[in-house]
Amino acid sequence: MPAHTTHDASRDGTDGARDGSATAPDTGAPAETTAPARTKESSEAVAPAEAVAPAGTTAPAKAVAPVKAIAPAEAVAPLLRGIAVLRRLTEAPGGTLSLSALEKTTGLARSTVDRLTATLARMGYVRLDGRDVTLAPRLMELGNAYLAALRLPALLSTRADELADELDESVSLAVGDRDGIRFIHQATRRRAMSLSFRIGDLLPAERTAPGPLFATEWTDPDWHRWRSRRAADPADHTFPAVPPSEHVTPDEDFTLRTARAAADDYALDDQLIEPGLVALSVPVRDPGTGRVACVASVVSHTSRHTAADLRTALLPRLRAAVAAMEDDLRTAPPPEPGPPRAGLATWTGASKQELGREFVESLARGLTVLTAFGEDRSALTLTQVAQATGLARATARRALITLGHEGLLAPAPDHTFTLTPRVLSLGFPPLSRTSLPEIAQPHLTALADRVHESTSLAVLSESGEEIQYTARASTTRVLSARVTVGARLPARATALGHVLLALPEARTQGYALVDEELEAGLRSLAVPVRDRTGRVVAAVNVAMHAARRTAAACRTDILPELSRTATHVEADLSVAGRFVHVPLT
Repeated sequence: MPAHTTHDASRDGTDGARDGSATAPDTGAPAETTAPARTKESSEAVAPAEAVAPAGTTAPAKAVAPVKAIAPAEAVAPLLRGIAVLRRLTEAPGGTLSLSALEKTTGLARSTVDRLTATLARMGYVRLDGRDVTLAPRLMELGNAYLAALRLPALLSTRADELADELDESVSLAVGDRDGIRFIHQATRRRAMSLSFRIGDLLPAERTAPGPLFATEWTDPDWHRWRSRRAADPADHTFPAVPPSEHVTPDEDFTLRTARAAADDYALDDQLIEPGLVALSVPVRDPGTGRVACVASVVSHTSRHTAADLRTALLPRLRAAVAAMEDDLRTAPPPEPGPPRAGLATWTGASKQELGREFVESLARGLTVLTAFGEDRSALTLTQVAQATGLARATARRALITLGHEGLLAPAPDHTFTLTPRVLSLGFPPLSRTSLPEIAQPHLTALADRVHESTSLAVLSESGEEIQYTARASTTRVLSARVTVGARLPARATALGHVLLALPEARTQGYALVDEELEAGLRSLAVPVRDRTGRVVAAVNVAMHAARRTAAACRTDILPELSRTATHVEADLSVAGRFVHVPLT
């Protein structure tokens, strides 16, 4: 490893004896053998981590077992380790693991895990709760950068949602991710039997309806990769989103399904994921290239449709929806250019000075590179990345090499880089199902600890006459306001209700203070919580006995803390709700 690489690792305190290697961590699907990427410092391009052979038309007959990829010599070791931590958390139930479990699953030294998680917590990407580490909503900004740059969810999700409403079936959009598929949009039905797939989930191509459609465009190296993965993991244990395969099908079954998909321009999944699940897929083609941009699928279960019935009854309507999607792509205006991004990573220096060895600056810088991409920045050169982040060109280059090795971005012939669907593997699937109460709960707990009073989150009932409590944090006082989650109270008798009803005084002041209207001795202060469009969707309050603070003291002591909490909730909600519907209850 070059001298400057060693210096970065030692400076960040992550070069323990157990994890001094820059070997790439397991990414969920087996990696391929790759040669180290070597480029000259003056070059605008960064060599891809994976060598791609010329395209062919037939799949190789023999597969070889995949070998774990060796990281390029210039890869940033702390960034590799931080990505490994995020992936282990993504695979964990609820996005939570203990520090000791992370130590075990990543193979890193405990001191390294402590520093990496402290850095991720500083970035707002994880939350530290005692000995547990939990993914936090702000991490979704990485996946948001990919989805914004892709533009497909913004352009096509409305059509998918309308089709789901019309058919009363679940509809999804997926993109190809090497030898798998990854969801970029889901419009699900609320039923007792419902789908558990999430945006960002990775599925093996051969067990899905979209898979054969993407495989019609695979090259010889793509088929080789697929056969290698199948040989190494026939039961699909490296795909946490699907149950292990109980009956492994021959490779020839998928090649035949791919041939049929090429001829029919649609594909079926007849209970390949698990018994009872059926799906019908049609490709959405890029009007400029004719290649598959994404695949639209209707998903149901056999008590409603057999696979054959799904094709007969719904294929014409699905094709019509796809034709409308392709028209949308054809007529979509180019993205509006936004203000140039600059200095995205300059904050890391101050954090390093403040936290010292506990802050791994090269990890923070590397992840920040991903946020340089967006709707009007779908492809960036090395120079543009350096300008957007404020990083030195050499630092940005090494980050790009590392992210390319991890499969999170891909180089193009024009010396630019684009994000890949694999960015969604960094926490997006579990976080895509986060509700507003889950987003608010840690902030409510922190507020209750600071002000030593009970605090709650509430939404307005459908009738508009009641508030419903959806989250709360209590204090240890003997006398405190006690309500249960789910409880309902008259909206006009509560501060929360005044805010949610946008009564004139609350709208003018930006808060509501209610004295003893609901109950003698109860004083409550509330402020609104707005979504990314500015609409009031909930309210947070602090409730207390009137003897503890005067109304004036509530305004001077409690209101700033309450407003700060609402701002934190709104920030997380804005990130989480950019491409995902966040339930309010």
